[in-house]
Amino acid sequence: MARSDYLFTSESVSEGHPDKVCDRISDAVLDAFLTADPYSRVACETFATTDRVTIGGEVRGPAEVISRVEEIARECVRDIGYEQSGFHWANMKVDSYLHAQSADIAQGVDSSGNKDEGAGDQGIMFGFAVDETPELMPAPIHYAHAILRRLTEVRKNGTEPKLGPDAKSQLTLRYRDGKPVAATSIVLSTQHVDPSLTSADVHDIVAPYITEVLPDGWITSDTEWHVNPTGKFVIGGPDGDAGLTGRKIIVDTYGGAAPHGGGAFSGKDPTKVDRSAAYAARYLAKNIVAAGLATKCCLQLSYAIGVSKPLSIYVDTFGTGTVDEAAIETAVAKAMNLTPRGIREHLQLNRPIFARTSAYGHFGRAPEEDGGFSWEKTDLVDALHAAL
Repeated sequence: MARSDYLFTSESVSEGHPDKVCDRISDAVLDAFLTADPYSRVACETFATTDRVTIGGEVRGPAEVISRVEEIARECVRDIGYEQSGFHWANMKVDSYLHAQSADIAQGVDSSGNKDEGAGDQGIMFGFAVDETPELMPAPIHYAHAILRRLTEVRKNGTEPKLGPDAKSQLTLRYRDGKPVAATSIVLSTQHVDPSLTSADVHDIVAPYITEVLPDGWITSDTEWHVNPTGKFVIGGPDGDAGLTGRKIIVDTYGGAAPHGGGAFSGKDPTKVDRSAAYAARYLAKNIVAAGLATKCCLQLSYAIGVSKPLSIYVDTFGTGTVDEAAIETAVAKAMNLTPRGIREHLQLNRPIFARTSAYGHFGRAPEEDGGFSWEKTDLVDALHAAL
């Protein structure tokens, strides 16, 4: 039997976190390729440290994009807000080692003759949805993201100029009868540009925004606050700690509330099922919950490199389902084409919509008019009901 009363914690990191700087650059490079050619193949990795950004990987697309990689990286860092000694968008050294995609990979992925486009790699992908929030996301990760998004807004619009780009949040929620009811602890570490600020000073700056973001009544006299618990935090970003694409996969997904297949997202074009099938799995799980078939759902897909159809579909509704899980699995396969091509076309993923996913989570965001976060739509409800 599932526990109903417990504590659960998730963390998030801001767009200025070293790893997120790298995710942003990798996804911006991907968007540049997809803008020039929607069928580009991209596997872009970024490494950042003091005054240096290094970009590498395999691509197949317009050569002119490669010549713009340094410009793209500088624009990303400028937009995030790094103009500090040790990491400045105008002064950092940028090295690019992007090269042509492996012919061995291409022959397995490309369609030819009667062969449909195959998966770009083997792997397992998970999607998850739960009715704890209107976005059907686990509450701890959803609000941990929301805290940092709000602090980024007030930093960038000039309301709080003393805050720096690098920040981390961590939120522990108390669950009662399976629902989140209170924040037992709030951890927030944020870079600040004024070295004279104490932890108490930073607390006074951020506390009103955190209180604003969390639901009424969640912060009580018993809530523990830990704001900049180590003290001064002036040196941030890649100057304080090296960053690398793909190191925040739990932050990117469900904050530890659901399984993860292990594959990162950023810098990968939608033929890579690490990304596209994880988006499809979230889309399906969210639509299953939105359709009233369960209040909590985890869905797994698996693929083999070069093979188009998924090897398996697994659904777990944690005892909350209104129909048999095997029936949902069958309905899912009928309602959506889960080949790499089918996923790309259904969710319209061959568009430059990925740089915006690089911080504050790939899931639980509002679908956008230009196709961003298309996997957050709940437009598959009728198809699922019809398939059942």
